[in-house]
Amino acid sequence: MHHPVLELRGVSFTYGDGVVLQEVDLVIPEGAFCGIVGPSGAGKSTLLRLMDGSLKPSVGSIARGTGPDGARLRLGVVPQLEAIDWNFPITVEQVVMLGTAGDGRWLPWSTASMRRRAAELLEQLGIGELAHRHIRALSGGQQQRAFIARALIRNPDLLVLDEPTSGVDVRTRHDILHLLHELNHQGISIVMTTHDLNAVAAHLPSLVCVNGRILAQGTPLEVLRPEVLRELYGAEMIVVQREGMLLVGDAFSATVDAHDPWTHTSAMPAAHFGRPAPPHAHGPGADHAHDTTTPAKGV
Repeated sequence: MHHPVLELRGVSFTYGDGVVLQEVDLVIPEGAFCGIVGPSGAGKSTLLRLMDGSLKPSVGSIARGTGPDGARLRLGVVPQLEAIDWNFPITVEQVVMLGTAGDGRWLPWSTASMRRRAAELLEQLGIGELAHRHIRALSGGQQQRAFIARALIRNPDLLVLDEPTSGVDVRTRHDILHLLHELNHQGISIVMTTHDLNAVAAHLPSLVCVNGRILAQGTPLEVLRPEVLRELYGAEMIVVQREGMLLVGDAFSATVDAHDPWTHTSAMPAAHFGRPAPPHAHGPGADHAHDTTTPAKGV
């Protein structure tokens, strides 16, 4: 399992006169679990669309490998949840069945075996009881699992996900990443974009840093370095290694805004400094009063 499932050579892409990606050289080997990181507008989603074939490179070439059986590479795509029309009347089961579109069947309806496969996938992903529920009635994590099931029904060799952990809580984010880890163990190569550096540092063995071009690629330990992150995000960041884990955050000097009261006017409200208002009196006709004999805490 060392042959590439995808190989991009000298790939550039432009929208009109704007260059989004330039001179990208990237190899995704069989069994990869790879995260693509970078700031907003860096070209991460465009890179995924080049990988899945929905965009063609302006310059360069993209070669797709084969599956383990030597057949054409099967690809599964999970879009950003933000791109979904949640008002469209469709159930979870129907979402999964959409993954069979374009498989060359003559009949427009699903077969019994396909519905069984959909049910098995939903059970595997822990949402089997939600098969007939409207997709918009699900939580963010459940919606993400439904669209992962849609991609898996094609038995993909490569699974491409755009921001699969965006907009979900911490526990759901880790659940999704553990699920993807299990799918990777089953032989599915995985490429995903994300903004969460700490999550990918903990869960993914391979990272690619993109900002119009590839700035670095390798293991989290090789890639998540202050000098690389400075070039990637244009901001100072700190990296701490503790008990075998990497923790990434904004550099304190870049985020701390001194709020010394003496540098502000005396009329500045106490709440500006995160403090309760000091005891004060109101004029005649006020609808409430304060105890002006006891100093407020924190003042």
